[in-house]
Amino acid sequence: MKIISFDGAGNTKEVAYEAFTFSGGEEHIRFEPSDFAQSEKIRLIVRASDASQIMRLFMAVDALKRLRMERTSIELLLPYFPYARQDRVCVAGEALGAKVMASLINSLHLNQVTVWDAHSDVVPALLDRVENVSQVTLIEQFPALRAQLSRGELVLVSPDAGASKKTIKIAEHFGGEPEVVQAQKVRDLKTGDILQTQVLGEVRGKDVLIADDICDGGRTFTELAKVLKAQGAKSVALYVTHGIFSQGLAVFAGLIDTIYTTNSCRDKADFIQHSDVQLEMIEL
Repeated sequence: MKIISFDGAGNTKEVAYEAFTFSGGEEHIRFEPSDFAQSEKIRLIVRASDASQIMRLFMAVDALKRLRMERTSIELLLPYFPYARQDRVCVAGEALGAKVMASLINSLHLNQVTVWDAHSDVVPALLDRVENVSQVTLIEQFPALRAQLSRGELVLVSPDAGASKKTIKIAEHFGGEPEVVQAQKVRDLKTGDILQTQVLGEVRGKDVLIADDICDGGRTFTELAKVLKAQGAKSVALYVTHGIFSQGLAVFAGLIDTIYTTNSCRDKADFIQHSDVQLEMIEL
């Protein structure tokens, strides 16, 4: 977690703080009051890689408000919104995780909450005073990728029905230059295994870009890349806003040539690099 203080003139400084975890698992945080003497606004930047980071966020906001900073604007940049994928109840007895997390964030009464490329429209609808930075805004941060899309040099591939709307928005943003191809997958609902992947369009001899918001283990994308290459795709790249990559980068070798992502979840240095997979990352 980073704490950025803004003074009245717009100058910024990163504020150091003390934080540790007690042996019982409780999170502790402490600020030096003098660090905020000139603060007009405070921005907290949190990468919610685990539950302890969320708990530290709650503790930090409480500590700041107890420093009699009720009149100071407190904003949160939470690029990857945890539980975003739990945006519906699929089976009776489950929790609606996205709503639980949004309710907790709303209870902090922050002046603004910014997320990147929310998984669906559910999360922005649940959050108070939210700004959802769009997928196309983030793609614009990669100059080479932006140029290829602007010139229509890449075929956009939507990996499933859920990603279709965002993929079409990318094509529209770049003036309709990129061609859009739809893919679909068939899953075993009991095991979650992907049984079949189909590509509904022509990719032979073309450079393609699969676009989605989240990559966890990567199975959806590797299975799709196998089909794309079997159908003659010249190269396969992947854009995901939130790269968790829980199985590492090696699983993409020989299938996906370049991955574009952000450090909303992890830093580039956290991954073991693979010579066959080029990882391009923009940072907070």
